[in-house]
Parts: sequence; structure tokens; C-alpha cells
Amino acid sequence: MQTSITVGQASLELAQGDITAQPDLDAIVNAANAQLTTGGGVAGAIHRAAGPQLARAARGLAPIAPGEVVAPDAFNLPNRRVLHALGPVYGRDEPADVLLASCYRRALELAADEELTSVGFPAISTGAFGYPLRPAA
Repeated sequence: MQTSITVGQASLELAQGDITAQPDLDAIVNAANAQLTTGGGVAGAIHRAAGPQLARAARGLAPIAPGEVVAPDAFNLPNRRVLHALGPVYGRDEPADVLLASCYRRALELAADEELTSVGFPAISTGAFGYPLRPAA
């Protein structure tokens, strides 16, 4: 499935697929945990594809709080950066909507700071963190 729309000067594309196999993106976002460790789901897939260097680089940036984002290199991935975003755990980290929006906003700010023009996002917090998909979208 793929859908595209242009908003101002930005092109937004909704795609379903493997976030680690997106060579056309400057950066991908990792739905991270606070310690930036491998974990499961999106984080596990990204760490496996990037190689052990990602875990070593991330270790020095942890811990992060909900709503925060850090940006180490992407190592063995075809992208320049992995933007680790810690989304809120639904029903625990509040205000959840503000913290989730901060993940997206901060990732885009970091991308702009580093002149990264294309960024791929997973549905942050909607897996193990329990955020309902529609409100997250």
C-alpha cells in the first residue's frame, strides 16, 4: 500500500514495508526504548540491520525521556542517520498526545539541523507501548 500527498513544499508518503530497506531515505526513525537497546519490533529490526555499532553508539546517548529524540549514525543501514524517538507508553506517560507529537517534531528538527531531506517514520508508540493507532495517526 502506498499513498502520497503534497503539503506546501513537503511530500508525504504513506507506505507499508520494511523500514530498514529504504535506501531513498536520509534517515529512519526508530521507535526506541529509554535505554536505546535492541528490544523487539521496529527497534529490534533496525538494530539487527544496522549492526552492533548502532547499539554501541546509542549506549552513550541513553537514557532518553518520552518525547526525546537522538540521532546516531545508521552504520550498516542504507541511510545516514537513525533517529531514536521515545514515544509515550499509552495510559502511563502523560500528556501522551503532547509527548508523541514531540517525537515527530523533534525528529524533523534534528533532520533539518543535519540537512536530511527525507525521513521515514514508523507508527511510534502503537506497538508494545499500546497507543491506539487512529489517535496516534
